[in-house]
Amino acid sequence: MNMRNTAESIVDKIPTVKSPKKHVSFSSKVKWTLAVLALYFVMTNIPILGLAEGGSDVFGNFRGILAGEQGSILQLGIMPIVTASIVLQILTGTNVINLDMNDPRDKNFFQGLRRGLIMVMVVVNGFPLVFGGEFLPASQQIANSFGISLFALQFLMFAQITFGGIFIYYLDELVTKWGIGSGLGLFIIAGVSQAFVGGLFTDVLEGWYTILTGQEALSFSSETAGMLLMGNGHLLAILTTVIIISIIIYAESTRVEIPVSNTKIGNKGNYKIKLIYASVLPIILVRAVQANIQFLGRGIDSFLGPNMPAWLGQYSADGEVFSGLFFYLTPIFRPEDWMWWLGTTTAEPLEIALRILVDVSFMVLGGALFAVFWVRTTNRDANAVAQQLHVSDMAIPGFRRSPDRMAKVLERYIPYVTIVGGALIGLLAVITNMMGTIGMVDGTGLLLAVSITYSIYEEIAEDLARNSMIGKFGL
Repeated sequence: MNMRNTAESIVDKIPTVKSPKKHVSFSSKVKWTLAVLALYFVMTNIPILGLAEGGSDVFGNFRGILAGEQGSILQLGIMPIVTASIVLQILTGTNVINLDMNDPRDKNFFQGLRRGLIMVMVVVNGFPLVFGGEFLPASQQIANSFGISLFALQFLMFAQITFGGIFIYYLDELVTKWGIGSGLGLFIIAGVSQAFVGGLFTDVLEGWYTILTGQEALSFSSETAGMLLMGNGHLLAILTTVIIISIIIYAESTRVEIPVSNTKIGNKGNYKIKLIYASVLPIILVRAVQANIQFLGRGIDSFLGPNMPAWLGQYSADGEVFSGLFFYLTPIFRPEDWMWWLGTTTAEPLEIALRILVDVSFMVLGGALFAVFWVRTTNRDANAVAQQLHVSDMAIPGFRRSPDRMAKVLERYIPYVTIVGGALIGLLAVITNMMGTIGMVDGTGLLLAVSITYSIYEEIAEDLARNSMIGKFGL
């Protein structure tokens, strides 16, 4: 308890965005959300002072879910937030840290630990990017113009991305408490939408304009089919995007409804258990684990150089791994990564098959595992929901009104739906990457953007209905 008290006294000193003391109107939520979104876009366009040319983006393939911008003060994006969440999910999910999220003190302590760990992860993620030299190289010319050493300039660059990493956390808190949805979801939607709209205009429309205005008439040949499917026509990407969006919308609307009624006033309703019960956010955690693994590989390669053991991995001049352990741990990001007959990869079919197997296993098992952890730490498991219903004077018709009895009924659905939903999203993320999407949006990013947008739509509908009720009855 002494350690607990010491930790609480430390994390309580970390500033936080205060929660509203009364209901926030829908118009105010919209204003806060738009203001944060505008500020986010401004921040992604502020370059790091002192940065030289030639740096490589170690998180490039994960930008769709990490929401930052290479070379800007938001270089880290939401990576520190996600990494801190991974650590806490594992510690609480395995009961290494035993907290009762129904206890206000334990809940506040958890949030404080999260804030503190995010600050630590900002430093842990940012330090090797700047002082590693390869990822964010400092400009000797700028250092000379300032009259400072190269190390001093690196420290200045580190301070800038540290500020950005902390700032984006507070933007997330601001949206979560005062706006619509969450900041993480908002930033992911913003990044994915940019890539999607850019791909729609610069790739799809431009490609079809080239095809339709070509000098030679289209003929039914393998070359023409390839051009339409994988080339300028982007038919495979269009088809994949439409199918995945349809599947996610269908999965979000698929749910089990358990009838409940208020024991005091007799009102009846339903407790809805969606197929994607844990939401798609746990998939961010799985991808972030993969991103950290790739970051580790690049870091080892940067440190050891030609002395890096071949079994660990071999990297090309542009930072792409093409053999070894880190190659098999690299996710499939695009069709060119596995369609060996296109000549876009030097890997053998057996090597590609093993890499796909590892990626599918990682995403399916990881998605299910983190979904379970997410449900536990957000008070959405059967026991927590039963307790919440009991406190609200709700009961399941036909069953004795007790938290234990309601928990047994909910346990028929929640654990299984949680695992199936997490595994399904993981599998869909891999398939989407393999097939490709419009603008080459990361499969996980597309799934997240669609699901989060749908959730925001439901939240807006509920908020408008609640405001209408308040206005009508003066509640």
